[in-house]
Amino acid sequence: MLCETMNASRQKIILFGGTFDPIHNGHLTVAADAFARLEAHRLFFVPARRSPHKSDGPFASGDDRLAMIRLAIEHHEGFEADDCELRRAEPSYTLDTVLYFREQFGRSAALFWLVGADAVRTLEHWYRIEQVLEQCRLCIMHRGRMPRPDLSRLIPVLGATRVARLENDILPTPRVDISSTEIRTRLAAGKSVESLVPAPVRDYIRQKGLYGLKR
Repeated sequence: MLCETMNASRQKIILFGGTFDPIHNGHLTVAADAFARLEAHRLFFVPARRSPHKSDGPFASGDDRLAMIRLAIEHHEGFEADDCELRRAEPSYTLDTVLYFREQFGRSAALFWLVGADAVRTLEHWYRIEQVLEQCRLCIMHRGRMPRPDLSRLIPVLGATRVARLENDILPTPRVDISSTEIRTRLAAGKSVESLVPAPVRDYIRQKGLYGLKR
């Protein structure tokens, strides 16, 4: 188990980045599972900043996505939301966010960054990925019954030691077949999303008329 390699006295902080457009029950399920497996003290949802130049909407604003996250996690002890990426005017990189949290919690804290298995395909292209790996532990979420991510091709880029650490930090997660894209599509078509998102989030979407849903 990952947490067994950590000093018990160190504060364990999980960072969960994404667009969360909208946040749904799948996000909450994998977050709760990671929180328990890592025996974390706090977990931060970090909504990504939406580029003003993107036209493939309709997507919710940063303020709306942040509000929905806060509604969704209201009764989850240890879960929090941070708008650090939304507040940045310039392009936001993972390293910027990790360094922001490192400054908040100090050198002694153990930072875990949750990423989906699909991130492995572009990991070598991340901005200053070596520095990211020095500052936090990158936990690749591996859904049950799916093939385990093959990280061997990263050895020439990141080195055997870093790749071995990534292999050790692959995190088994529940398989939850819910996507934000599916939810937006269903809402635009007037279909129910009752089992897909928390009730307070559904109410917020309805009140705001988000994703093409009529008020």
